[in-house]
Order: sequence, then C-alpha cells, then structure tokens
Amino acid sequence: MSPLSQQDNAVFRLSPRVHVVPIRHGSADVARAIRELWLEHRFDCVALPLPASVENPVEEGIRRLPVVSVVVMPEPDHNERPACSYIPLDPCQPVISTIRTAMEEGIDRAYIDRDVTAYEPVEYPAPDPYALKSVSLASFSGAALPFLPYPKPQSQRWSRIKWMAFKLHELELDYRSILCVCSVEDWPWLRDAYQNRWPYELPEPLAGRPVLHLVEPRTLYFLLCELPFLTELFEQRRAEARSDAHLSVDGIKELLLETQLRWLATRPARLRQESNWVTPQLLQMYLRYVRNLALGERRLTPDLYTLTLAAKQFAGDEFAVTLLETAKRYRYEPDETLRAASPPYSLGLGLLESPEGHLSIAKNRLGGAPASWRTLSLKPRQDLRKRRQWAYRWNPLGQCSWPPEDNRIEGFTAHVREQSKALLGEDLARVDKFTTSIRDGIDMRETLRHWNPRKKSPHIYVKEIPPSRGAVEMVVFIFEVPADPDKFSWQATWYAEHVEESTLCFYATPFLENMVGPGIGQSQYGGTLFQFPPRPIPDIWEDPRLDFAQTLEERLIAGAALHSLEKHITLVSPIPPLARWKRIARTFERKLIPVSLSRFSGQTVARLRRFHVLNGHEIRSFAGEFIQG
Repeated sequence: MSPLSQQDNAVFRLSPRVHVVPIRHGSADVARAIRELWLEHRFDCVALPLPASVENPVEEGIRRLPVVSVVVMPEPDHNERPACSYIPLDPCQPVISTIRTAMEEGIDRAYIDRDVTAYEPVEYPAPDPYALKSVSLASFSGAALPFLPYPKPQSQRWSRIKWMAFKLHELELDYRSILCVCSVEDWPWLRDAYQNRWPYELPEPLAGRPVLHLVEPRTLYFLLCELPFLTELFEQRRAEARSDAHLSVDGIKELLLETQLRWLATRPARLRQESNWVTPQLLQMYLRYVRNLALGERRLTPDLYTLTLAAKQFAGDEFAVTLLETAKRYRYEPDETLRAASPPYSLGLGLLESPEGHLSIAKNRLGGAPASWRTLSLKPRQDLRKRRQWAYRWNPLGQCSWPPEDNRIEGFTAHVREQSKALLGEDLARVDKFTTSIRDGIDMRETLRHWNPRKKSPHIYVKEIPPSRGAVEMVVFIFEVPADPDKFSWQATWYAEHVEESTLCFYATPFLENMVGPGIGQSQYGGTLFQFPPRPIPDIWEDPRLDFAQTLEERLIAGAALHSLEKHITLVSPIPPLARWKRIARTFERKLIPVSLSRFSGQTVARLRRFHVLNGHEIRSFAGEFIQG
C-alpha cells in the first residue's frame, strides 16, 4: 500500500481530528496496510470496532501472541442450542494487529462498538485484498462501495454504527489525532451518522462475561484468517524484523518446498528413486495451474482447497495429504502450564466446542470472506498396524491385477511400440540430393554438413524413410540399473485375461510389505516384459534354459529374446544397452531397439511403475476406495 495521498485524506478524514480507515477483516495484506499508516502519521488514540466489555481479555490475549487465543462472549440459546460470538486473537487480523502495535507504541485504545446481547453478523462477497499491493486503500474501498449491503433501519447493525459515531464525537474532546479502524461494509454509513449526528441507543445487557480461552492447535485453521503455516511465517518475519510485503505469495512457495521435504522424508526407502519427479519444473507448472484455478473462482490468491486440489492432480493423494497437513501446522503452541490453567477450546465452521465437550453455535466478530465446506476425496496412507493386519489375512491362493492400471500401462506400451517402429524405420532412411520432391522432409544435418555459401545454388538434401517391416512383439522395460535382488525379490509371470491384454513377466518389490487396503497390496516394478498379442509361454523365472543369466535384467532380456517371434525387441531403459545385453540378444538371433527412459516424464514413469495386487476378483468391487489415482 502506498502512503496516503490527498485523495485518501479527502475520502477517509471525518474531521480535522478523526481519520477513519475502512478495512476488510481476515487479511494479512490489510493488516500490513494499517501498519504502514503508523509510519506516515502519528496518532494519539486508536478507535476499534469492538465493544468496551472485551478490552481486558483481548489485550491479555494479545500479550500471549504468537500463542493464539480466542475471546468467547456467551449469548442466549438459539433454537434450544447454546450460542456465542467470539473474537479471534489472530496476529494477521487487521484489528488485532492494530491493537498490538498500539500497545507496543504506548498509544491509547478506545473500544467504540456497541455491546449487544446477541451479535448479528453481516456477510458479503468482498474483493480480494491482494489488490492492495497495486492500488491504494481509497481505490480499493471505493471499488467495493456500490456492492456494500445497506444497513436496514432499526437493525442491530444500524444501532451499532450510530453508537460508534457517537463515541467518535466523545473521543474528539480528549484527543487531537484519532485513527478509527472500521469495517469496510460500515464505513459509508459511519461517515453519514457522524456528520448528521444521528441519535444513538444505549448498549444492551450482556448474556455473560467475555472469557479468554486457548485454542486447540489442530483446529486453528478454522480460526486464523490466513493458513496456519503462513501465519507462522508472518510471526517469524516479525521476530526477525524482515519484510513480509510479498509473503502472501512467497509463503505459498515456501509451503510447497516444505511439503516436498516432508513428503520425501515419509516415503519408504525403496520408493526414494521414484520420488525424484517432483522437480522445480513441475512445481512451476503447479503454481501456474493454481493461479488459473484461483482466477476461475474470481480470486487473486488461492485458498487451501485450491492448493490441495492442484496437488492431488499433479502429484497424487499422498503429496496432497502432506500439503494439507503442512498448511495446517502452527508451531507456536501453548506450554503445558498455560494449557493446565486454561483448557483449550476447539473450533469448527460456525461451531465451538468447550473442553467438556459442549457444542455451541459460534459467530466470528472479525469474520472475513464467507466460508463453506467443499468435498475433496483423498486417500491417506494407512497406519502400520492396519497394514500388518491386512497382510496377515492375505490368501496366497488368489491374486489378480487392478483393471484401470492394466489399461493405463497397456496403452503406454502400445505407444512405445509405435515409437520403436518409427525408430526402426529411421535406421533404414536414405538421404539424397533434392531434385523434384522433398519426399519425407529435408534432412537438415546433411544439408548443413554439405552447405557451401560460395556456391550460387547450394544443394539441399532430403530423406526418404521406407515403411517399417515386421512388428514388435516384445517390449522390455528396465527401470533401475543395476536391479537389487533383495529389493525386487518378487518375480512372476502373469497371463492375459483377455485378448486385449499382454502376457506379463516382471520382477518387483513384495506387495505384502506395502498393504494399502484389505486385500490390496502395492508393489513397484523393477523391470517388466510385455508380450502382445498374448500367448502362453513358460515361466521365464523357472525356465532352466535361461539359467545362464546372471542378473534380473539379463534374465528378462533373455526371456524376451527366447520367446519373441519377431526379430526386433524394444528395450526401454535408463542407460544404453550393455554389451552383454546385446550379446544375449544375438545369441537368439534377435536385435534390441533401444529407447531411452528419459524420453518420458518422471511422473509418468512413477505412475507406471506403481501397481496393485488384489486378493481375488471380488476385491475389484471396492478397490477404488483405497487405491490412489
């Protein structure tokens, strides 16, 4: 936010002594804009949109910051259910930040709102305060003016506005320079009530005394206006006297990096190599996608739902769950002495639960944008005890695959076959000088190699790729070189269930060590052999004709060369074919077509390597509830 201009002063100054600043509750950007006012002007009193009855508990809770508290104000029962309103002592709330700064600077505070027996909140779709980074507060408030809800006559809101206007006239008798922090939805009518001196009504009696309580850390997300992780970053920057001007965006990047570190730390050791596909490039694409999702919802900054949804779509359920847990983390927790003296309350969306378990309807007096529940299906990793129970109940006489994964990898294998056919045709390509036709295109390499600028008409070379002959029956994938026999201790041959499925030979990690659901084990390929069209072949892991192979990779290649009806075998691996692999293929009069594994994205390879084993066909009916996408 830029310093106050003459336009700002003309709009916000009620009198030579009163300067009113309209704010939107629940925004760290607005809190920062108020802090900049302290640098430009000197005030001897701050008028706050809170009732005088909460002054002592609010300021006591602010002294506890960065430990978050809440001031609870009891109200009469609503529809035979307990009710209350509350004030979140959130360091990113503009009102709380203003009180905190005034206390540190020794400036008087005046709580000018009217006490009411039952608070009636006002909600409206306010613009995103992130715009304050490029526009002034006067422009921001002026743009919202046509859409502000008008206070109805005789309503509680209108009575509160007239009482605040009366209190401002009282403060003018004692102070020379007053900063009035006012909700943006009340600002135009507060100005009107102040200038016209509308008659006011006395405060209402309270249903109970306001009380200060701690908040259960796991429910802070429902209290804080920013993500708990971002609130923690704001407090760290404050303690280190560092700028937080761009933290609303940079904090999202720090959240991603922290999530990546925590996600990698929780991955099993056998899956560490698989996890390296979450690269800076992928995170950049993720941030671009998050920006587009936020703009589609008419927001400039994303909420937690948008961040988690994008994480699920880009990196899977486990990464999304880790991001969700990281975003809700807040390390400034109360100590045991404070918890024993004041047991914490738990909050929900419009609910508050006491330590005794009593639920009350709760209304936020500093509420920001309206909140609502949205559903997102995530499948977290199950705890170790459950996975052990599922492994113990496994029936060794029945196992099958998960059809969606079969379809996915069969489609990918068909794509690799087409690519290998194209590579096979390029090996037979012929290059000639251009005469009358460019044939299959200009060969730039040959053209540049023979290019002579001194000639008036340099020769152009074209290439002709003859149609490939034969087909590719066997496709071999090798994902890790060298393959560790201890890690990939499970070797098997699976036969096709129908004509659209390949015969599959593979070595993989044991699925019983990674159970993800009842009768559902997760494994990871180390290497695979796909034979299409399918036909029965002997199990290559028990075939004595292949006992000469010294490694798992060699046995897989030898099995493909032994049973292939075609001359060429596609080999997809992270390294070029070793001399011994080529020698094994020549022994069976076969030739390897190498395809680099790096041609495919790490995310694609990671998804293809992960597969699930079901303990019978009946498990397919509910496996989708446990298997991550």
